[in-house]
Amino acid sequence: MIKKIKRTVRISRYVIYKETLVNKEEHFWSFIGAFVGIGIISFLQKNMLDHITNIFLIGSFGASSVLIYGAIESPMAQPRNLIGGHLVSAFIGVTVQMIFPETLWIAAPLAVASSIVCMQLSKTMHPPGGATALIAIIGTEKVKTLGYVYILSPVLSGAVILFITALIFNNITSKRKYPTHSRITNYLKNRINR
Repeated sequence: MIKKIKRTVRISRYVIYKETLVNKEEHFWSFIGAFVGIGIISFLQKNMLDHITNIFLIGSFGASSVLIYGAIESPMAQPRNLIGGHLVSAFIGVTVQMIFPETLWIAAPLAVASSIVCMQLSKTMHPPGGATALIAIIGTEKVKTLGYVYILSPVLSGAVILFITALIFNNITSKRKYPTHSRITNYLKNRINR
């Protein structure tokens, strides 16, 4: 019993120690990637879309940035999840908004819950996708009037910008590799090793 307690304490110390290590280089590249990715989308919205009744920057992109720049090894941060999760959720959100335009208490939970299940079924689980679906329901009139265009812009276009930025900044150093869990990466590794 005492051995078990000592072992548990030792493991807990190790886990706490590992979780509190500060890797300045990792934090630097996470900051730069997120700053540039969100910065590009913000710049485009402000300077190119300001006169149009369109929106380019949505809140769920902030949460996506946490994953794709700060937790790049997470399966939920991989390209299929980033782009697929947003697209699936945007489609669900817009569809539910069109079916229940005036019934927030049904539309909001139905959009989020349905987007979760659809992401699970399509193997594109990306937590910010739930917010993408919810934004289609509770967004401004600008967002609601976009209808299915919401899927292409801002959702797809913004996710692609974040993805390209992640490819660049997450692969600048040899310590960071993105994507990490993709078929493309495995395919390329196998081709190189032949």
